[in-house]
Amino acid sequence: MSRRVRSKAAKKGKYDVVSLSYPEIEVEDLGHERNGFVDWTSLPDDTVIQLFSCLNYRDRESLSSTCRTWRVLGASQCLWSSLDLRAHKFDTAMATSLSSRCVNLQKLRFRGAESADAIIHLQAKNLREISGDYCRKITDATLSVIVARHEALESLQLGPDFCERITGDAIKAIALCCPKLKKLRLSGIRDVYADAINALAKHCSNLVDIGFLDCLKVDEAALGNILSVRFLSVAGTSNMKWGVVSHLWHKLPKLIGLDVSRTDIGSTAVSRLLSSSQSLKVLCALNCPVLEEDTSISTSKTKDKLLLALFSDIFRGLSSLFAETTKKGRNVFLDWRRSKNKDKNLNEIMTWLEWILSHTLLRTAETNTQGLHDFWLKQGAALLLSLMQSSQEDVQERAATGLAAFVVIDDENASIDCGRAEAVMREGGIRLLLNLAKSWREGLQSEAAKAIANLSVNVNVAKAVAEEGGINILAALARSMSRLVAEEAAGGLWNLSVGEEHKAAIAEADGVKALVDLIFKWSSGGDGVLERAAGALANLAADDKCSMEVANAGGVHALVMLARNCKFEGVQEQAARALANLAAHGDSNSNNAAVGQEAGALEALVQLTRSPDEGVRQEAAGALWNLSFDDRNREAIAAAGGVEALVALAQSCSNASPGLQERAAGALWGLSVSEANSIAIGREGGVAPLITLARSDAEDVHETAAGALWNLAFNHGNALRIVEEGGVPALVNLCSSSVSKMARFMAALALAYMFDGRIDEFAPMGTSSESTSKSVSLDGARRMALKHIEAFILTFSDPQAFAAAASSSAPAALSQVTEKARIQEAGHLRCSGAEIGRFIFMLRNSSSILKACAAFALLQFTLPGGRHAVHHASLMQGAGAARVLRAAAAAATAPIEAKIFARIVLRNLEHHQVEPSI
Repeated sequence: MSRRVRSKAAKKGKYDVVSLSYPEIEVEDLGHERNGFVDWTSLPDDTVIQLFSCLNYRDRESLSSTCRTWRVLGASQCLWSSLDLRAHKFDTAMATSLSSRCVNLQKLRFRGAESADAIIHLQAKNLREISGDYCRKITDATLSVIVARHEALESLQLGPDFCERITGDAIKAIALCCPKLKKLRLSGIRDVYADAINALAKHCSNLVDIGFLDCLKVDEAALGNILSVRFLSVAGTSNMKWGVVSHLWHKLPKLIGLDVSRTDIGSTAVSRLLSSSQSLKVLCALNCPVLEEDTSISTSKTKDKLLLALFSDIFRGLSSLFAETTKKGRNVFLDWRRSKNKDKNLNEIMTWLEWILSHTLLRTAETNTQGLHDFWLKQGAALLLSLMQSSQEDVQERAATGLAAFVVIDDENASIDCGRAEAVMREGGIRLLLNLAKSWREGLQSEAAKAIANLSVNVNVAKAVAEEGGINILAALARSMSRLVAEEAAGGLWNLSVGEEHKAAIAEADGVKALVDLIFKWSSGGDGVLERAAGALANLAADDKCSMEVANAGGVHALVMLARNCKFEGVQEQAARALANLAAHGDSNSNNAAVGQEAGALEALVQLTRSPDEGVRQEAAGALWNLSFDDRNREAIAAAGGVEALVALAQSCSNASPGLQERAAGALWGLSVSEANSIAIGREGGVAPLITLARSDAEDVHETAAGALWNLAFNHGNALRIVEEGGVPALVNLCSSSVSKMARFMAALALAYMFDGRIDEFAPMGTSSESTSKSVSLDGARRMALKHIEAFILTFSDPQAFAAAASSSAPAALSQVTEKARIQEAGHLRCSGAEIGRFIFMLRNSSSILKACAAFALLQFTLPGGRHAVHHASLMQGAGAARVLRAAAAAATAPIEAKIFARIVLRNLEHHQVEPSI
């Protein structure tokens, strides 16, 4: 696979610990200026603190270690009021090391159960806000301990992934321990039962913002008891009793905003809530199928109440909340943020709307809900871009993640909706995303990079990303110490590197070295980043110049390390593909030999051909195929068990994808160039599976299977095996019916090898009756083969052109025949001296068909412009071919095709100036 998209957030993995221990430098030892460089320690304290405020906690700690002055400034309490730990490993040891700085910590963002367990060790008793994601494994016990240690807590948010192990018991603990709680948003609770909700109503009198999202069950009646609530969301929650809701919730005296998006609410409940509630201002019901099926529902404001639904004009509806006429259309959020509006209630509504809209749009995008294409084009993309400019960091992140998700049609096959991608581009989304990617906040960096990566699957978007400087930005992010940021940046470079026009730019941005360094940096515990880095390097290695950059940056060693040690199949596949591409430039650089010489490379690739994953087997076989073009590699592959492994692969892939079949046959083709390997392949049972592959429907498989059988047929033992395994009909079918000229050509050559007389000399003798039977069988096969070889040769002949060439020695006459006979791809074939000698010997064969076939083959191998034409001409000189060719051209009994083709070969030899004087 040459690219990757991701519609959902990555699964939590293990993060490497980054040491915060650095040697301290005494400030007294540093002058204000040394060797013309400014001493950074002489900066004013306020400037240093401002600099520190733009760093994550790890970098802040690292910089603080450089001198005593900065250590003191780095510990300033103003720098430690907020902490985002999501991108880093955060455990008990790390929490303990940070605890001295967290006395006045007020806001904390974390990720995963291990981080949740460590929170109490920060000893941040003044903590006001906690926000966590990847909370599936967090238990009631953990959450209860957290809230018990942080009684001043005012805001608690866990999601958007489901809190599967949290129950109503933990909600009761929250109510009892956190009387100052103002905001509670939890996702994916199985049962929010009445006692838990009533505890909130009793003990949390300041609770104004509640979100029970994507829950399986929520007690509707109990929610009606929380009289302090102003904003309530039950988006995505199932099993709601809307009759109870409509009869009770309209009585909530302070309820301003209600979010019922992604539920099965109907028009009756919506109408009652809008008409009966005295305080309600906004009812959000996006992606509610039952409601959307009722065409009678009004989208206009009812008693100054706004209904937001997929069938409504959302921007126009939001504009109606403002008295000013300037706040209209798609700039409504932007105008509001820029305004000096002092209406506290309206500001709270807009802030809440940003949050619930970003959440609902993200969830809708992730589920790839059908029937929303028009919505995304007309409103959804613009909404996400508008929300991406919010002052709320979590809203920005969700909007960017939503952009990454809503364009994806098929996550596995890297398919995106081009219309949606280009809608983002038209709305100015590329520049917005790149600006977010340049943020110092790692959460924004990673989500923006993910969106850029997915959008860049579209060629036009990729071009826009490159023109806006996106390649340099992504290359810089790939060097991030945050695994999540580096992973998404590598994904962006992976997709951009598909375009040939972007590969040089990635190399110029030092992207190749950044990708190679990623592999060494995250060699364990970073499967996602390793797959993306290897995938990008694989694309880059397909370019000759960039392949050298990859090798010079240590890429061969890095990729072989992955192939040998990594157990994740996605990484194995991309590493093998990268090695295959590195080895594909045998004629222009030394990477093929370099890969083969890297310790353990060939053994690892041979082992990967046994992988249970088809993609890994395919890329490993492809790499071995390319590597087998080098003589030393070919023998080393065989010594590493490559013959046995590849024969087994060929035997197992009769029902596999054409790509795997092509590479399995191709690798055997490459190995079979060596006669020893050819014999080993035959003895190992490689003939039968190759015959099976020759019957494939795929043109590419025809070529590799025919090529392998051609090489194998050079050996008389293999030739006999091909006959015995039923290979003659398969080759005859290729010779006469394949769409590929090359497959037909090589099938004809294989048949010519098999029936030029060698097989008769070595066919084992049995009893008289057995010998007679085998003789009859071989005679029948020979007649069939020769008939189709002749038919194949005749497809390249033009009677008028041949007659003209026979009666004239003018170069133009021969040139006309040559162009008719030319098989362009045959110029890439390289023959050994033994093979050339066999065709020369075949010119003396008693069969006129084989004479014509031999002359035709030598014509293809010596045509000027062919990659190996000079090599073949040199071999023919050494074998005394000119004398035999002249004899064939002058033979009275030879067919006209053999005569004319022999004359063309003689002319080719003259062109290469290797004909000897006779």
